[in-house]
Amino acid sequence: MALRDTLKALKSSNFISWKSTGKLQKTIASFIEKTGKTLHSGKLTKVKLLPELAGQGRYFDCNSEGVIQASITFAEETPLCTTLCGDGFKIRTVEHLLSALEATGVDNCRIMISDFDDRTAEIPILDGSAREWVEAIEQVGLKVATYQDGNCEKLVPVLNKPMHVCRNDSFIAAFPAEDVRISYGVSFPQVPAIGCQWFSSAPLDVSFYAKQIAPARTFCIYEEVERLRDAGLIKGGSTENAIISATIMITISARILLLNENVRQSIPKDVTKPILDCNIMKMSFPCKFRKWTSIIVSSNICFINFSV
Repeated sequence: MALRDTLKALKSSNFISWKSTGKLQKTIASFIEKTGKTLHSGKLTKVKLLPELAGQGRYFDCNSEGVIQASITFAEETPLCTTLCGDGFKIRTVEHLLSALEATGVDNCRIMISDFDDRTAEIPILDGSAREWVEAIEQVGLKVATYQDGNCEKLVPVLNKPMHVCRNDSFIAAFPAEDVRISYGVSFPQVPAIGCQWFSSAPLDVSFYAKQIAPARTFCIYEEVERLRDAGLIKGGSTENAIISATIMITISARILLLNENVRQSIPKDVTKPILDCNIMKMSFPCKFRKWTSIIVSSNICFINFSV
């Protein structure tokens, strides 16, 4: 079954039911603007986040010529980043920004990117994490998103029974729960500086995400850098925005910011991102996640998004 067909079947199945949160949808209280180098193209790009009406969701405004909703419906499987495609446009490396918007409770947001090259754009990598996006959102704050002459209530999907998705030696599973809790593991036995790492969360709220997950930076293996650059990737990557670990016992980085930072860094892409897939309905997912992976690209496999 194709990815989009699977997602459609999931949303219409008895795995999920919808409930009111009793809360109103939110948007950012003012605009946010960030400029930085992109990870893969290495170009300098400016992104502007704008408040949006309730019911509009989070979406990319492509030079006022097209719109791409932040949904797996528009996801394309690409190496080492999450890419959304629609109306002839392509937006790369969206995972940290979208993760930050979901985690901080931004239900509706218009996202504009200044520079498109052949109808393709990329979100700046910044420091390699979601931290700067979270800080910018917290600085401007949130407000109730209006809907025509009134407000719009926020809905939440409730997982009714356990489910899981596997691919090769990676899997992700979700279990019904009162709140979101995460257990996540990675294994890179060939890289001693990473090795086997596990991370388990307390109930996932804005404060926990901002302190324990958002600051975790992207990482790569030193011996793979040349191959990736020959493939036209990570042209903007450096020790300023990534943890670089080698198969010998060293880590090439300014300093490790968090215990088990490698495993925490994958959570915005593998776990928070699946939650935000239903962003058009504006919700958060109360459930427990379990994840195990031993291949570096697994955190960018788009089909993982629908495994909530």
